[in-house]
Amino acid sequence: MKIGILTAGGDCPGLNAAIRGVGKTAMLQYGMRVFGFSYGFTGLIENDFQELTENQLSGILTYGGTILGTSREKPFKKEDRFVSNSNGNGVYTKPDRIRENYKNLGLDCIVCIGGNGTMKTANLLSQEGLNVIGMPKTIDNDVWGTDITFGFDSALQSATDAIDRLHSTANSHRRIMVIELMGHNTGWLSLYAGMAAGGDIILIPEIPFKAEKIVECIKVRNAIKKPYSIVVVAEGIEHGSTKNAATYVADIIKEGTGFETRETILGYIQRGGTPSPSDRILATRFGAFVAELIDQQEFGCMVALHGNELTTVPLSEAGTQTKRIDPNHELIRHARFIGTSFGD
Repeated sequence: MKIGILTAGGDCPGLNAAIRGVGKTAMLQYGMRVFGFSYGFTGLIENDFQELTENQLSGILTYGGTILGTSREKPFKKEDRFVSNSNGNGVYTKPDRIRENYKNLGLDCIVCIGGNGTMKTANLLSQEGLNVIGMPKTIDNDVWGTDITFGFDSALQSATDAIDRLHSTANSHRRIMVIELMGHNTGWLSLYAGMAAGGDIILIPEIPFKAEKIVECIKVRNAIKKPYSIVVVAEGIEHGSTKNAATYVADIIKEGTGFETRETILGYIQRGGTPSPSDRILATRFGAFVAELIDQQEFGCMVALHGNELTTVPLSEAGTQTKRIDPNHELIRHARFIGTSFGD
């Protein structure tokens, strides 16, 4: 069998571990040939690939980023669908070009490693008649159908470490420190990092907040001799302003309390660097499971983790919705028990 692998969307720790898990299992266990496509779906459109060897996959387990490169190319995007065909004669849609390249290379399956956007495209390719399997990755942990995605744990460690460091500065200067974390339109990373690092206020998109509640919380803490506070803010909170989330919240606090307030936007530090041991293991498990599914000719699905068990969910489900936090999530309830405010 011949299989293709691509990594699409934003980079995150664990991608190389996933490529290695798929590739080595496919080669050593099932005797498959493995082709890596460059820069996500761009490589599939432009037929930019290389056949991978086991030696190329050795030693990449601990590397951040992706040896295949990535991009945010969306081949089904209506306003940018057209390209020349492989002979330079006439115009094809990008999905047409992908089908042509897939057929000409004689692929039996394409493995799409990515987040929500990638799973959506993978589902559309599956509907076009290609054999596709998705593997979920993202630091946002918002891919529907799996308890966790690889990349999340590594980002959680980076975010928690950053908040830990802010505690000492906040305490020394009696400041309010506002830190903005990634997460797109969900608050998984902010919730978990905020809890792990002792955030006093955690603002996430799933729980609408009120400015007066934030101000009230800060004032109450000051009144009981807690002169500094840590406010963890998810980038996707709704605030109706052109400012970034951290600046918006910091301005609310400054204006409402008069206390010295500083904001920090952690940014891409959360996405880079060496994957955590947990992410290396999960990505490897996902990868090996994908190769097993290909051997069994089970396509049109995404691999997932439920509890500690590997399973699959249909791409038609995973690629059409986002996993958001239930406001009554157990971790939120327990955070409230210990005095954490969610601004509501």
